[in-house]
Amino acid sequence: MKYVFYIGGILLLTLGIALTIQSNLGTSPFDAVLVGLSRNVGLTVGSWEIILAGLMIACNSILIRQRPEVLGLVTAVITGMGIDLWLFLMDSFIAPELWLSRSVCFSVGLIVIGIGTATYLHTNFAPIPVDRLTLILKELTGTNLFLSRTLIYFIFLVLAIMLNGPIGIGTVLTVCFGGLILNFFMAPIGRALDSMLVNINKSPKIN
Repeated sequence: MKYVFYIGGILLLTLGIALTIQSNLGTSPFDAVLVGLSRNVGLTVGSWEIILAGLMIACNSILIRQRPEVLGLVTAVITGMGIDLWLFLMDSFIAPELWLSRSVCFSVGLIVIGIGTATYLHTNFAPIPVDRLTLILKELTGTNLFLSRTLIYFIFLVLAIMLNGPIGIGTVLTVCFGGLILNFFMAPIGRALDSMLVNINKSPKIN
């Protein structure tokens, strides 16, 4: 059941990412880097997710002075495929043009990203390298997810600007509230998932 939550969380995360991209209001700084690379160099957004994940796995390994967490690449591959799949499915029927519809699309995406990230992170199975870096900085600095996530967002914001990625009001909102939303959902989703697992384990098994 743990792996169902893991896959489900990633599907929610990638759905949220795709919604923010389709809103055309600006994405998270990390996703803006992916889109910028896709536009300027080629390949899909999901492909760059996988490529950058490999680089970040090496960086994370250096920070914690341990062997690379290769399983993180598995998560990155699933995430990259999920992003490309959602973008493909949404391309024909989710392309908001009015300010209100774009705002709703972005807002829903931002919340879904927080829920999806909190869900799959709670399984403690191979986090995406950028999320793993968030957890590493949280431990190294002794702060919370909000501050460590915000720091990472600012770093990628600079890179996204250099790559002419989709920077906009949505990017600013993500930097300001993305980490806060994740921090908000971590505890309640953790309790909900733990409760579901306990109930499932207690349910009678049919032989």
